[in-house]
Amino acid sequence: MATDNIKKCPECGSSNLYNNKDKGEIVCRSCGLVIDSKNISLGKEWRDFEESDDSEMRRSGAPTSYTKYDLGMGTAIGSESDTFSLDKKQRYKLQRLKRWQKRLSTVMEKNLKIALGELRRLSSFLNLPTSIEEEAGKIYTEAVQKNLVRGRSIESVVAGVVYAACRRQNIPRTLDEISEASGIDKKEIGRSYRYITRELRIKILPSNPVDYISRFASVLGYGPKTQSRGIEILSEALSLELTSGRGPIGIAAAALYIAGLLEGERRTQRDISEVSGVTEVTIRNRYKEIITKLNLEDEIKKIKAKTKEAEEDDF
Repeated sequence: MATDNIKKCPECGSSNLYNNKDKGEIVCRSCGLVIDSKNISLGKEWRDFEESDDSEMRRSGAPTSYTKYDLGMGTAIGSESDTFSLDKKQRYKLQRLKRWQKRLSTVMEKNLKIALGELRRLSSFLNLPTSIEEEAGKIYTEAVQKNLVRGRSIESVVAGVVYAACRRQNIPRTLDEISEASGIDKKEIGRSYRYITRELRIKILPSNPVDYISRFASVLGYGPKTQSRGIEILSEALSLELTSGRGPIGIAAAALYIAGLLEGERRTQRDISEVSGVTEVTIRNRYKEIITKLNLEDEIKKIKAKTKEAEEDDF
């Protein structure tokens, strides 16, 4: 019986119906007839198999997660609170079973415990969303299962999979930032990243320079106009294929530098270099290429001249 078509009670003809979603029933309030009792119940599961003080009954357990070495489905033998109700012999037996459970952990489980702990620390330091941590955990688990971690440090592989997860989900994090957070040289992180993505056949598209604009602009204190102007400059540069063969971070940094000049929010190349992790020489080279191809040289010269005159008047 389709619940959407029930408008009147078939017994008394009343339209005063009540849809009890907890019980999955449609009841007539006039005569009390249960018209339909096969709706999907959205109520709680009134059973609980856990000894807890939580009065809210659970329909299911916690979701699986790649941020846990056993996907969150493992079990532990006993807890500290369980031992208080046992006698000395039973307490000793429980402790012995717990020791054996730890000893029988496989090499892969031990590796994952260490790696996922480092992953949580790295994600917290870089302020990454949970989706990135989950994606990185999944990639690392696949790498361990295919024996790709052997011969490499756990920290470098974790840093590499975090970078891969950021690239897959378009979250702008540079190799320099991940290197600083992990304490691993960025060249080693890059080697681990390329090896893991190649062996697992993970397809990652080239980074879009636009992804870095909002983040760099926020750190540098640029206003929304400067940020929008930087995106416009990048869009024009992309249409003219100026970004081909060039690092996306350098292009984004140069576009922001130009936007700051045009919008009167000037920042030095050193400031932008420190935030983006790109050298001042790279920013200067990309800057010259962009203003030449987009015909912005005259406009920037006028702005610089006005700025110089204003500084001389203040002096």
